[in-house]
Amino acid sequence: QDYFTDENRVLKKDPQQDYHLEYAMENSTHTILAFSRELHTCDTNDKSITESTVRVIWAYHHKDMGEAGQNYHGSNRGTKSLRLLNPEKEEVLSASLPYFDLTNKDVPVPDKDTTYWCQMFKIPVQHEKHHVTKVEPLIQKGHENLVHHILLYQCSSNLNDSVLDYGHECYHPNMPDSFLTCETVIFAWAIGGEGFTYPPHVGLSIGTATDPLFVLMEVHYDNPSYTEGLVDNSGLRLIYTPVLRKYDAGVIEAGLWVSLFHNIPPGMPEFVSEGHCTLECLEEALGAERPSGIHVFAVLLHAHLAGRAIRMRHFHNGVEQKLLAYDDEFDFNFQEFQYLKEERTILPGDNLITECHYSTVDRIRMTWGGLSTRNEMCLSYLLYYPRINLTRCASIPDIMEQLQFIGVKEIYRPVRQTWPFIIKSPKQYKNLSFMDAMNKFKWSRSEGLSYNELVLKLPVNVRCSKTDNAEWSIQGMTALPPEIERPYKTEPVICSSSSCLRCSLFLTLLFVVHVTASTLGNIGPFV
Repeated sequence: QDYFTDENRVLKKDPQQDYHLEYAMENSTHTILAFSRELHTCDTNDKSITESTVRVIWAYHHKDMGEAGQNYHGSNRGTKSLRLLNPEKEEVLSASLPYFDLTNKDVPVPDKDTTYWCQMFKIPVQHEKHHVTKVEPLIQKGHENLVHHILLYQCSSNLNDSVLDYGHECYHPNMPDSFLTCETVIFAWAIGGEGFTYPPHVGLSIGTATDPLFVLMEVHYDNPSYTEGLVDNSGLRLIYTPVLRKYDAGVIEAGLWVSLFHNIPPGMPEFVSEGHCTLECLEEALGAERPSGIHVFAVLLHAHLAGRAIRMRHFHNGVEQKLLAYDDEFDFNFQEFQYLKEERTILPGDNLITECHYSTVDRIRMTWGGLSTRNEMCLSYLLYYPRINLTRCASIPDIMEQLQFIGVKEIYRPVRQTWPFIIKSPKQYKNLSFMDAMNKFKWSRSEGLSYNELVLKLPVNVRCSKTDNAEWSIQGMTALPPEIERPYKTEPVICSSSSCLRCSLFLTLLFVVHVTASTLGNIGPFV
């Protein structure tokens, strides 16, 4: 039967019965229930099921529910974030396919909040083209919450084996110069994600002169409790085949360039940031390399702890298309590539906007764009084919009008230095840095809303990058963000009758519980 719970955690029978038992089985070790419901029941006691993350909460007791009511589940409970509507991944891979592992070797994780660890590897498959067909995370047991994400970058092919000797903390003043040649993201994995299988007609090319030879694996360790003595050996497994697919896959990093120019005031129940993959960048890169367009087949949406929702908006010749990808229930601890139900073509003349929604109601200081999970990001990673020479299509908002908003009148840049600058006037900000002045400003919700309206209209600095640290000519230019409808209007929900069990919009779920034997005389509530 269909039950719901209130804020007091009391189970109540739903007067509108929308869950329907399809199958039930129990033996000495397992209870299995298969049930179905409409995606949109329009029942105030039900939650609509969309392509966003769904937090499935489960609980059970080994005894069935009796007349006295529910039995307390005790420790037999849990929660898991899932995408119930993510298209199934077709597993057609042979178990005998070769693979190689890229894993850290006894990395000492510092007892600090955030660490980015970089290790260089050499791809073992050389001299002949192959296609990687699947990438799997290899997360050390017990470190599932420590390893937040893994990025794999292509590095300069002019390096030699001397760079393989040791790893180093990323973004550190003493890190090897060779790390600076690694700018092109070729794969991304984030916490909660599983292995990624490429579509049957696409693969990640390795083994040719234009393919990655040296790669840098960046592992983000999240250690908020400052635990000492952690040693990690996590990484990635790449499964490949000599049987070539039709297309080579590429990755484009889109959104907001990670910097202090991206900032969010404290105490805001909602604040929206936008990162632009501009018309100008796509016009130049696609016009030169692929006028007929590229085809996106999966997207990974990425933010940090303040993130609440992310959307990838797509415009063609100024007209908004259906969302490329979205997650209106973003979960920091569950980030994986979303397979698109239908591949999307991106053409010259298009522009893409990564729209991120944040909540900082529990923060008393500014939240800054940065690497720590307590900082923020607003990024989308697009998997597409055929591969072109475009690795990053992002933007940075103009900073001067941000300063003017809080009343800064004059700044001073030290000789031969553009950052960090020092504020000269007015008096209350004199000799303060940008960060100090923004934190000193007395933010209210109304000021935060006004600031949000301002930053969404600011001119942006275009980031439009190629492989090997090269740039398209539009890089560094200033562009105006397109005039778009805000907020984004979601598609209207189509309510379905509870009696329409075979309509097109319904979902069947399988619930499996491993318990000791009990009779199946009275099926308890689905919690």
